[in-house]
Amino acid sequence: MLRRLANIYRLGIKELWSLARDPLLIVLVLWSFTVMIFIAARALPETLQNASIAIADEDSSPLSAQIVSAFYPPHFNIPSLTSVPGLDPGMDQGLYTFTLDIPPNFQRDVLAGRSPAIQLNIDATRMSQAFIGNGDIQEILWDEVGQFVQRYRNTVPPMPVELVVRNRFNPNLERSWFGAVVEIINQVTLLSMLLTGAALIREREHGTVEHLLVMPVTPAEIMLAKVWAMSVVVLVATAMSLYIIVQGALHIPIEGSVPLFLVGVALDLFAATSLGIFLATVARSMPQFSMLLILFLLPLQMLSGGITPRESMPEFVQNVMLGAPTTHFVLLAQAILYRGAGIEVVWKPFLALLAIGSVLFAFSLTRFRKMIGQMA
Repeated sequence: MLRRLANIYRLGIKELWSLARDPLLIVLVLWSFTVMIFIAARALPETLQNASIAIADEDSSPLSAQIVSAFYPPHFNIPSLTSVPGLDPGMDQGLYTFTLDIPPNFQRDVLAGRSPAIQLNIDATRMSQAFIGNGDIQEILWDEVGQFVQRYRNTVPPMPVELVVRNRFNPNLERSWFGAVVEIINQVTLLSMLLTGAALIREREHGTVEHLLVMPVTPAEIMLAKVWAMSVVVLVATAMSLYIIVQGALHIPIEGSVPLFLVGVALDLFAATSLGIFLATVARSMPQFSMLLILFLLPLQMLSGGITPRESMPEFVQNVMLGAPTTHFVLLAQAILYRGAGIEVVWKPFLALLAIGSVLFAFSLTRFRKMIGQMA
């Protein structure tokens, strides 16, 4: 038993040295857990961030002042107050993404029950901000006008029940908090499969697999060495990304226990690295492996619940994806990092990951033995 553990350890060290001599993969790991996390948090296409807006207040009333004060950072820059003739030139020069023209006598017409029009102009060349900002600005206008009229008339009868809404875990509804964590989940899955598969294909292309066959090691020891070595690399990168990028640079709070989350990462790595080895045994070259990786990776990421809620998917898809490790990884990651859940809440995803990983490892080991048998 000790000899087997020593073999697994030494073979794993060999894998780490092989990775260290591949600068492109090192750069890929660093890029994935730093720049990609930052981009996912700060450059989400569905998020308004410091959108420029100019307002021409021709009414100068309390209602128009309330509307102007409703646009504030970080979603909007502080509104630029200008005249009506200055709106179009500012948009033509690219100074403003949105311009708002509040007409004269706007408050008087609203209180009189008329339907005055506010002109909203949008620079549609900035497509991501234009599409999202259109809905957000309309919602802001409806809310501010509705609150003003209700407060002014005070004719709305009191409700028998007062509804108080409190946003848990993300009070300001910051979408960047969600994007950073989801990107970490995606990068863990991607790199764990890529690194293990690339390590096996690299050995086969260089002919070093034949060297291993003449050594007193078993296929299980070779495979376990690749699994633990690549898992350690991704696990360390994940921990550094959480502490340095997510909590340090982005100032995103983590509600739960990071060590508990890293245990879940380790279980997901056990399953994902096994799947990566299986794909590497099927592919004959690195380009083929890359194509197979895309075919498996896209469904794993798109249907796991990280990008689209599982409740929005057909029930058949939900049931099928219960056999994917990423589904349970997303469940435990969101529960721990977003809601501060403990082991008493996430023990089921933990067990599911362990079971799925064991099945994938056994299946991949069978395929790996067959591949080695053909090469012997």
